[in-house]
Amino acid sequence: MRSYNPDLTPPWKKSAPVPEVPADADLVVEEVSTGFCGAVIRCEAGTVTLEDRFGKHRVFPMEPRGFLLEGRVVTLVRPAAAAPSRPARTASGSIAVPGARARVARAGRIYVEGRHDAELVERVWGDDLRIEGVVVEYLEGVDDLPSIVADFAPAPDARLGVLVDHLVEGSKESRIAARISSPDVLVVGHPYIDVWEAVKPSSVGIPAWPTVPRGQDWKTGVCRALGWPENTGAAWQHILSKVRSYKDLEPALLGRVEELIDFVTAP
Repeated sequence: MRSYNPDLTPPWKKSAPVPEVPADADLVVEEVSTGFCGAVIRCEAGTVTLEDRFGKHRVFPMEPRGFLLEGRVVTLVRPAAAAPSRPARTASGSIAVPGARARVARAGRIYVEGRHDAELVERVWGDDLRIEGVVVEYLEGVDDLPSIVADFAPAPDARLGVLVDHLVEGSKESRIAARISSPDVLVVGHPYIDVWEAVKPSSVGIPAWPTVPRGQDWKTGVCRALGWPENTGAAWQHILSKVRSYKDLEPALLGRVEELIDFVTAP
């Protein structure tokens, strides 16, 4: 008797096989039916969540031939479970110390201009600061910096480091900083109007930070220029969420923060 293949589909109607690709975090794919393009941020039973460059999230079923990867049709599959591992380095790029306990806080401090500055420093240098026992506090502007320094009473065993926004020649901030003469105080700064600009535009998904006309609130102006809702708190949380390590920050900020940490922790 003749033997027949149970699959009677003509060869020309059969779909060519496509590769199966693990839906690993940060993999960028395009969903074929909607054209939605984004990075994988979550993979759960039968679904994958993508985030586009504007921060919008969409959940899609992981159907066969459901996505494009670099223009090629693929089938996303759930990644294989990996054994948990500790990061080799901290977000600042320092060698991680597994199991290290936070050190008792030093008398020395680092002051930054505002809450956003403090949150950004914590985001990238938090692990390092806890190991070194350095506390970061934020100021509401630097207009009263000389009196703030006097109240702190810096000393060789209680040094003070200050990070100032828009510390460029001829600025108000530079004139205030010049009034600080204590050898136990280090005032450094970055050239940006606001610490938002210290985050690389590419990390946020924009071509560049907009130019805001003088006399207009800078943060509000940025939101308007980028078409974001004029909610600066929400805008900052969106920006901060894009900062995963020192690689997302401009060198002009990185060097200054490292300088302050070295100064405050020097023997």
